[in-house]
This record gives sequence, structure tokens and C-alpha cells, in this order.
Amino acid sequence: MYKGKKVVVVLPAYNAAKTLEKTYREIPFDLVDEVILCDDHSRDNTAELGKQLGIRHVIIHEKNKGYGGNQKSLYNKALEIGGDIVIMLHPDYQYTPKLIPSMVNIIGEDLYPVVLGSRILGMGALKGGMPMYKYIFNRFLTLTQNLLIHYKLSEYHTGYRAFSRNVLETINFNGNSDDFVFDNEMLSQIVYAGFDIGEVTCPTKYFEEASSINFRRSMKYGLGVLRVSVCHFLQRMGLGKFGMYKRMK
Repeated sequence: MYKGKKVVVVLPAYNAAKTLEKTYREIPFDLVDEVILCDDHSRDNTAELGKQLGIRHVIIHEKNKGYGGNQKSLYNKALEIGGDIVIMLHPDYQYTPKLIPSMVNIIGEDLYPVVLGSRILGMGALKGGMPMYKYIFNRFLTLTQNLLIHYKLSEYHTGYRAFSRNVLETINFNGNSDDFVFDNEMLSQIVYAGFDIGEVTCPTKYFEEASSINFRRSMKYGLGVLRVSVCHFLQRMGLGKFGMYKRMK
């Protein structure tokens, strides 16, 4: 709890049994009230391990719904149980849970309603072992997005994010893709709705057990990101109208 605001950490999991416990043990439970784990039809014992660790809310998808579909289940559950500040943390230990207090503080003090853990600020991505082609890809996409979306972020592609309840209740995240481009659709909706976004420097780790998409999926993701950015530009300029920007309240 932070100044009367319920803090919920959500974990989108797929075959995360090797790293889940290490991630979970570093969550600051003096601040975090609830943890929700969503197992997206893993082939390992991710869900069982989550229950053994004492996670009260474990969602199990009977079939794989994708990264975006996983997050939809998590955010809906977080809102259902009364979450006021919701932090999305990957359970593969690529991002450190030790930044949760900083992210909660920024939202809890009403400085920003959205906070991203940026791997680019401070060169954390390259220091953490991000492949050079992914780094170049990241920089190209981010530059293009900043121009088309008319906003300025150091990166749009981090998987470490925190949201206020108001943001999640306002944007139509349930109408987004079930694939990886879900993250970018959310940010586009957030910017279009007029919410400001804060960033904190975040170290990251690339290792065998950490989740990462291959080159083919990266290309599909990149094309999806460009599509979202063009849609945002057209919507912003009044040259198009897209359902994803419909406000829920």
C-alpha cells in the first residue's frame, strides 16, 4: 500500500519456472499488496510453482493466448481486485524488481500516471547484453514513433511498465492485439488520451532463460509497430478514425 493506494504486481508468464522464484523473492512486499501470475499455457510447472510460492492469484490459460492476451487477463484481474497502481514485471528476471518502489512513488505522488523502465537511458541495454541488431532496431523504431506519435520517449519497447488505475480504466486495452505489438498499442492509446509518461533508468539482463523473440518475430513486431504509429498519426491529424482510440470512460 502506498498512501492508501493498493499496489499490485502482475507477472505475464510463459515457461518461467526457472526464473520465477528469483523474481518473486525480490518483490518488495512491504509495499506490494498483491501479486497476480498469469501462466499462458506453459509447458513447464510455472503455475504450480507460483502457487507453491504463495501467489494467491494464479490465472491459467488453457490455450496460449499470446503476450498481449496474457496482459489483458492480468490487467482485468488487477482492476477486479481493486488495484490502484499496477506494475507489469516479467518473471524471467530480465528486469529487476528493485525498481518497483521508485515506479510506485512516481505514480503514488501523482507525478506521472504511467512509468516505463527504460533500458536505453544510461545504456542499460547494451551493458546488459542486448544483441546489437536489436539495439539498432529499437533505436530506429523509437525515432520513427517519436516523429509519428508526436511524443518523446527513450524507448517504446520495454517490458517493465507501471500504470495508475485511471489509465487502465480509460484506454481500451481489451481491444488490442494478443501479440507482442499489444505493448505499443497501449502506449499509443495512452499518449492519444493525453496521459503523460515518465521514465526511469532500468538495467536489464540477457541470458539463456530470459524471454526474447527471434529475428522473424522481431520483424513482424517491427511492422506492427510501424502500423500502430501510422494509425496514431492519421488519428491525430484527423485523417482517420480507429476504434483502438475509443475511451472507455
